[in-house]
Amino acid sequence: MENLERTHSCGELSATNQGEQTVLMGWVSRRRDHGHIIFVDVRDREGITQVVFDSENNPDLQHTAKSLRSEFVVAVKGTVRVRAGAKNPNLKTGEIEVAGEQLWILSEAKTTPFVIEDDTSASEDLRLKYRYLDLRRPRLQETFRIRHRISMAIRSYMDRQGFWEVETPILTKSTPEGARDYLVPSRLYHGQFYALPQSPQIFKQILMISGFEKYFQIVRCFRDEDLRADRQPEFTQVDIEMSFPAIDTLFTLIEGLMAEVYGLKGIQIATPLDRMTWDDAMQRYGSDKPDTRFDVFLQDFTEIFKTAESSVFREMACKGESIRGLVAPKVSYSRKQLDDLNAFIKQIGGAGVAYIKVGEDGLTAPPVVKNAGQSTIDAIVRTSGAQKGDTIFLMGGPRETVLAMMGALRLELARREKWIPEGNWNMFWVVDFPLLEFDASENRWVSRHHPFTAPRDEDLEFLESDPGRVRAKAYDLVLNGSEIGGGSIRIHRSDVQARIFKRLGFTEEEARDKFGFFLEALEYGTPPHGGIALGLDRMVMILSGQASLRDVIAFPKTARAMDLMSGSPNLVSEQQLRELGLGVVHGKDKNAS
Repeated sequence: MENLERTHSCGELSATNQGEQTVLMGWVSRRRDHGHIIFVDVRDREGITQVVFDSENNPDLQHTAKSLRSEFVVAVKGTVRVRAGAKNPNLKTGEIEVAGEQLWILSEAKTTPFVIEDDTSASEDLRLKYRYLDLRRPRLQETFRIRHRISMAIRSYMDRQGFWEVETPILTKSTPEGARDYLVPSRLYHGQFYALPQSPQIFKQILMISGFEKYFQIVRCFRDEDLRADRQPEFTQVDIEMSFPAIDTLFTLIEGLMAEVYGLKGIQIATPLDRMTWDDAMQRYGSDKPDTRFDVFLQDFTEIFKTAESSVFREMACKGESIRGLVAPKVSYSRKQLDDLNAFIKQIGGAGVAYIKVGEDGLTAPPVVKNAGQSTIDAIVRTSGAQKGDTIFLMGGPRETVLAMMGALRLELARREKWIPEGNWNMFWVVDFPLLEFDASENRWVSRHHPFTAPRDEDLEFLESDPGRVRAKAYDLVLNGSEIGGGSIRIHRSDVQARIFKRLGFTEEEARDKFGFFLEALEYGTPPHGGIALGLDRMVMILSGQASLRDVIAFPKTARAMDLMSGSPNLVSEQQLRELGLGVVHGKDKNAS
């Protein structure tokens, strides 16, 4: 078959090709032996075409067709014809078939550990171990088609807007702040290490100092952190930075990009996008990435409980803690359902949830609420706007903690009660984040985003005296309860950057050691600049309808940061360690089973 050339993919033939000669190449998806007639579904990344082999015309060909098994790689030459029987509406090629005239087995295959089809019962670990087989499944191949088209659309859009794609280093300097770095030992300088970048943050800012003005990159990033379904140790982000930006200009740029990307799937993003302050998001939704597709909001009952009778909630309110609640419309849970809800709250770190059930025959509440007195309960019901058949859920504690717990409860109730409508795409900006937050475990202020985020000009005077009051020129892009991007206007003055490092607890020597090259660069004429990093993996996950980032990354890691297919991480030889000037201290592996 040296001169044999594929003429069509397995997804493009139709009735308009009737009578044409075709050469298909692909994998055997399925073989059905009906005696003198054999049906073979041949699959490639574009689809499936049914090929028919008839023993009356060619017994030798029939014999070869009988030897086919799933996942054999074949080439088939034949004639396209319209199906005489029922069409297959589930296939793009469902109105035709190919009458096989010649057949070549290009590669045989062992029996696969799971069936190559979309609806597989195979465990995720098994699929990841045999990822090259898993990636043959049509749904995953369609996901990577979407990923490719998104990447191409981004590059085309950014080029039209005058941005240059510039690659930044993968081997860089360790500047741990937040998540842990992945370290790479140097063979030439024993005892010294490179770090894999958590983001290109410093380098993209240096590109602005270099006068590039408009930069973007689809870039791989690395973070050694605990994993979840929406986190991976290596991930891809769309990194964007520009000089002399007005916030409105930058927002318009990103909104146009989002309209183009989501338009690939026929999703209309209405621009300009709404903006919500961080404080409003936390107060109303208990989250800085709220899902706004359903109208259930948090309410503040702290003042009501301050005048309550003796109760735990009154004690909390009087010592400066917060009592928050929400009305769950038409929800009247049984004791078991309430216990399940309490178990959920405790599982995520809360103390539990109280309630007031507004029934046809009156109000029902546990002792922790009853002890506050009937007048307090009546005031809560009246203020909340609860109607008969509703339940008011209540929690108390430190303000940010109780808001986060109530936000999680709101989403859990939405999941159980199916409050979230299908087909809605609520995209908006969250702005005015706090610049800093206090880390009690380290007893110091830390950056809520990163230490290069600019404070709002009017708040800079409070940096030393009241740091919790300082707001950042930071913004997140939120879609249906997921953060799909975050960015800020950056600090472009070296004196302000030095003040931020000092407020974060860095000595001048520590700041110079970690960021000296960057601080020096700031002194050579730095334009105002800002940008954003958008999560490409997360965008693909949302647009393709996948539940996990692992299904939108070609070769992902497990939740324990392992590549089951290649077997990494793995032990290396003593010779390699000696070349790097390293030794291994064997201790108990915290992840060992």
